[in-house]
Amino acid sequence: MNRVFNFSAGPSMLPLPVLERAASELVCYGTSGMSVMEMSHRSPDYEAIIEKAQSDLRRLMNIPDNYKVLFLQGGASTQFAAVPLNLIRRTGKADYLVSGQFSGKAFKEAQKLGYDVVCAATTKDVNFSYVPTVTRDMIRPDAAYVHMCFNNTIYGTKYGYIPDTGSIPLVADMSSCILSEPVDVSRFGVIYAGAQKNMAPAGVTVVIVREDLLDFAEPAMPTMLEWKTMADNDSMYNTPPCWCIYMLGLDLSGLAAVHRRAG
Repeated sequence: MNRVFNFSAGPSMLPLPVLERAASELVCYGTSGMSVMEMSHRSPDYEAIIEKAQSDLRRLMNIPDNYKVLFLQGGASTQFAAVPLNLIRRTGKADYLVSGQFSGKAFKEAQKLGYDVVCAATTKDVNFSYVPTVTRDMIRPDAAYVHMCFNNTIYGTKYGYIPDTGSIPLVADMSSCILSEPVDVSRFGVIYAGAQKNMAPAGVTVVIVREDLLDFAEPAMPTMLEWKTMADNDSMYNTPPCWCIYMLGLDLSGLAAVHRRAG
């Protein structure tokens, strides 16, 4: 077997041991008599899978107890709408740091929803060749949140610092850099990431949200985009992307084992 090195930004390579483990369990997971793709997400076997994936992610990222970990569908791009729908009702305003294509798309999505959103900082005029320097005085003091994309895949740029937004929640799209380095989760109100670039096959999106931010959803927002509904149902309000979460769990389990040996 001649496997190539896939340097695509996503879907990206998965560790060979993860793929081999998944292949060995494809037809029959454990003693369940069925594939993970066939079993009920309400079954004890699957509940153990999703609980362990959540536990391993918490351990790897040192996620504080006052944060919820959600495994959702729709890719990180769906969160471009979910973020304002879940948060902007705090004050009715939001500030965006536009440092590349995806942060620009998130900004436009919030604008499309008709909210009072502004671009607080951008480097669009220099073709996003570096990330903007952001200081607290650039942020509106009554913003409900500040949104950023921590790493810009297309332009090859990355924030080397966490912007100081004071008491205003910082929301970060970390799709292309999550788990690549230690991050102080407590500095953020929300972190979200499509899993296909660093953690799992396409199909599952990780959202890490501070619990005090779960009560500001728009009353008429779609239920499937409401973080509180998903948190109250342990990411299983409906059938989750079962296979993708299983693959995510295998990858996280391997990383957790390496982390334990190194520590």
